[in-house]
Amino acid sequence: MTTFTINEQNEIVAFAKPEEAAAATTTPFDSFSSQKELADLAKAWPAERLAAIFNSLTGVTPVESFKSSKAAASRIWKQIQSLGAPEQPEREAAKPKADKKAKGRAPAAKGAPAKGKASKKAAPAKAAPKAKKAAQAKELGPREGSKTAQVVAMLQRKNGATIEEIMKTMGWQRHTVRGFMAGAMKKAGYTVESFKPEGGERSYRLPK
Repeated sequence: MTTFTINEQNEIVAFAKPEEAAAATTTPFDSFSSQKELADLAKAWPAERLAAIFNSLTGVTPVESFKSSKAAASRIWKQIQSLGAPEQPEREAAKPKADKKAKGRAPAAKGAPAKGKASKKAAPAKAAPKAKKAAQAKELGPREGSKTAQVVAMLQRKNGATIEEIMKTMGWQRHTVRGFMAGAMKKAGYTVESFKPEGGERSYRLPK
């Protein structure tokens, strides 16, 4: 199953496996493998960002906004399916095509990155069962020094970490933290507990 990643610059990239996405991406990113997962992430994104992402894709008619995040996710998901499709072989031992990127830039939007492009990396391969892939990813652990490794270290503390602590340490926005917990951490095989102590703020931790 193809895994898509999107970072704070709205770059959408297709990978054959979640592990490839984690290994190849060095900037903070959200990941999704289905329209439902994209819709879940889109709930936390500002309306301006949803429009910017869509308008940056190739062959679309620019929009000012969407009626809902679900509608935006549906349109974006449909448009990026060509990124995950296998390349058609050319005659006589043709060489693999170079990265496929979307044309144009999205108009600047308040609170949302304006740059948007999509590229295709790695031909989709037969996916292993989700549970098996998650277990393998967790067993290998995040790459030392990666964003995932830094967040895991914070969540392994006795009281975990508040969303504000994560935002300050990683330099992320609030919606990026929520998306990372629901996307990248889940893809890496971690079960993140979300809780809010009485009188405190939203926090996350990894169960012992």
